[in-house]
Amino acid sequence: MNALAPYKRLTIKIGSALLVDGKTGKLRADWLRSLAADIAALKANGTSVVIVSSGAIALGRRLLHLDAVSLPLEQSQAAASAGQIALSQAWAETLGEHGIVTGQILITPNITEERRYFLNARTTIATLLSLGAVPIINENDSVATAEIRYGDNDRLSARVASMIEADCLVLLSDIDGLYTAPPGKDPDAVHLAHVPEITPEIEAMAGGAASHLSRGGMTTKIEAGKIATKAGTAMIIAKGTENHPLKALTEGGRHTLFAPFQSRAAARKRWIMGTLTVAGALHVDAGAARALLTGKSLLPIGVTKVTGVFGRGDAVAILDPEGHEVARGLASLQSDEAQLVRGKKSQSVIELLGVGNRSEMVHRDNMVLLTGMEAAAK
Repeated sequence: MNALAPYKRLTIKIGSALLVDGKTGKLRADWLRSLAADIAALKANGTSVVIVSSGAIALGRRLLHLDAVSLPLEQSQAAASAGQIALSQAWAETLGEHGIVTGQILITPNITEERRYFLNARTTIATLLSLGAVPIINENDSVATAEIRYGDNDRLSARVASMIEADCLVLLSDIDGLYTAPPGKDPDAVHLAHVPEITPEIEAMAGGAASHLSRGGMTTKIEAGKIATKAGTAMIIAKGTENHPLKALTEGGRHTLFAPFQSRAAARKRWIMGTLTVAGALHVDAGAARALLTGKSLLPIGVTKVTGVFGRGDAVAILDPEGHEVARGLASLQSDEAQLVRGKKSQSVIELLGVGNRSEMVHRDNMVLLTGMEAAAK
């Protein structure tokens, strides 16, 4: 059974141990080429792919001749800086052999946790995907300190997957999924093919950071699963040490599938509707209200009035001519900009705000339409 068949947007996390040979510190070039072939095959079938890649520090250690087992922070940051160039080059060259362009994005926690940065990163990744590119994402270890780091790329990949609304997060590891106990210690451990919900019992099976997986262990993968599945993204843990790990998944390779808690659409809708405080309102004319119902973004020309003080990424209510809330979304412009361009055509928006600014008030991807029941509950 093709485990990846149901999904059209994948986030794939690649750990350092898969990319870099632990003894030599060199890139596992043959393995990477096999993975690139797998990615090309997925893209040929219409699947969008985002890569969260470790390996910068591991590569940089060798380049800078840093042999210590545990590096001090400044040397770790230097290794990340040097290694990131080598890592990006490796991805670009390997995927380039298949005619695939890559884009590099370095992330720190504030980018996925602060709405303004969240929207910027989300838009950049979405644009790269729309242009057929493969974004290569990593934590910005060259400037991050212990206080502002994710600490592992499992959790980072889950944040990215939820941010871009991926259908599935694939964690490639040195083990083929979750077992009832660490299989290296317990010969009676049983492989779990499907986890419908991450319960305390499932968390207990993962063990601690010093279990059968490197850097963070299975525990961080379960934590990643909690982030992803609550956002409506399925998660797969699969063995990635052999060549063509993604192809193996399409051919029935063993893995563990963690089911999403709810659909992606429901999760995002719940987030916008129930988690974010409304900071302002955009009043629209009848034509704009009808356009929203057909899945259009809210453009400035349809906005008749702007109330409240809000920044880009804040939640705003969208009101029809009678004052009824018909939608809610994340503002693409701050309130003073919205006041300036309301009622104006897109070309005028560019002239007033400059090239590079958003031309819509609220993009359809960041908007939830209210049904009659939801509106009545407000």
